[in-house]
Amino acid sequence: MTTATTNHQKSIDRFWDHYIQFLTKHSVNNKELRWYVRRSEQYIAHNPDKRLIDHTPDDVATYLQQQGRSTTISDWQFRQTIDAIRNLFLFIESPLGSEFSWQEWINSSQSINTHHASIAREEPARETIHKLALVKRSNLATIRKQHGELLTRLLVEIRRRGYSIRTEQSYEPWVSRFIAFCDNQSPSNLGASDVRRFLEHLAIHKNVAASTQNQALNALVFLFDQVLQQPVGDLKGFTRAKRPKRLPVILSQSEVGSLLNQLQGKHRLMASLLYGAGLRLMECVRLRVKDIDFDYNQIIVRDGKGGKDRVVPLPQKLIPALQDHLREVRNLHNSDLESGFGEVYLPGALARKYPNAPKEWGWQFLFPSSRISVDPRSGVARRHHLHETSLQKGVKRAARAIDIAKTVSCHTFRHSFATHLLENGYDIRTIQELLGHANVSTTMIYTHVLNQGGKGVESPLDNL
Repeated sequence: MTTATTNHQKSIDRFWDHYIQFLTKHSVNNKELRWYVRRSEQYIAHNPDKRLIDHTPDDVATYLQQQGRSTTISDWQFRQTIDAIRNLFLFIESPLGSEFSWQEWINSSQSINTHHASIAREEPARETIHKLALVKRSNLATIRKQHGELLTRLLVEIRRRGYSIRTEQSYEPWVSRFIAFCDNQSPSNLGASDVRRFLEHLAIHKNVAASTQNQALNALVFLFDQVLQQPVGDLKGFTRAKRPKRLPVILSQSEVGSLLNQLQGKHRLMASLLYGAGLRLMECVRLRVKDIDFDYNQIIVRDGKGGKDRVVPLPQKLIPALQDHLREVRNLHNSDLESGFGEVYLPGALARKYPNAPKEWGWQFLFPSSRISVDPRSGVARRHHLHETSLQKGVKRAARAIDIAKTVSCHTFRHSFATHLLENGYDIRTIQELLGHANVSTTMIYTHVLNQGGKGVESPLDNL
């Protein structure tokens, strides 16, 4: 080995030694150090002819997209790769270390699992209960094993009526808790008095909210009426949880503007849609390319809450950003197709009815995940939509950064959308239709803003 080669190798070794010291100072676990070095070496080897200091955001994004197509690495390994490369650029003091959207990539790295609401219905009811019964450290595992047949019938009845997956995922645990409360007795041997005892137990001993108690009540009434065919009868007289009157958290228009400006990339675009079109969080993340209608300046919300479709306005300000975003998504989709992927999940029997639709451009998710995930049932590798927690974390972080004292969530944008429309003179029926509320009484909660300054009363202090 020549002296030049030896010196070059020593220089490389010193580089990685200093990188490890940097990682240690930044609280990377000792057990992970060698993996951080390995992930960084793999990244550097991907662009061998380009100096690290000269790398661009496109170089990083291209590499992460390639890693995201790998079906052999898990979510945590993908996040570790992102963090290793981020620390690598921080270590060499490259602007990319702080300017690239690392956190957005980390947040969006979570892939959709089999129990996620978007795809959970693909699993047969019996298999769903069987898997829930195998969950370790679950207090309800024994109940699900012994009463699996009844709980399967519960899920079948819920699905047969077309109730939402969220209803299914809330009703089943309440029925299981009820059985556990009644000393593991079969509900067919129980009645109204047992239901009343359970509901009172929730209110008095568990101190649950009124909405929680009502959810348990609805689950048990459905069980007795629709599954057991034994109407539970009169349930009057049990202790009700107190129902506090809560007003929604509303942001002013200046606060909304500041919050949106704090967000970056697709998170900013998604949050702008939540506010500009009054979308619910899951309605936004499940949007498909074909749902955006630029000609009529509208967005079609498919299968919203209650299984209803509706039309909402497409904000004019978002059209250029959406068109740029769609070009990026189109490039990603074309790259996926070239790599042998490119499929998305289709609900119900659509995939069987239209075999080519999963790869068609119009069916692609507007906000695709950074990861391709493998469906454990079918074995098909798909790029699903962005996990909703990605945007939730982004909004929380942005609210803290600009020091908003209010409790801000993604749903706050929807509340603010309705309130600001009322302030601008739109009638309550129009807002009801845009929000997709079944009853106008639900929309009436936003009329509190019309009574400016504490029901419009002028404080006597202002007259001093």
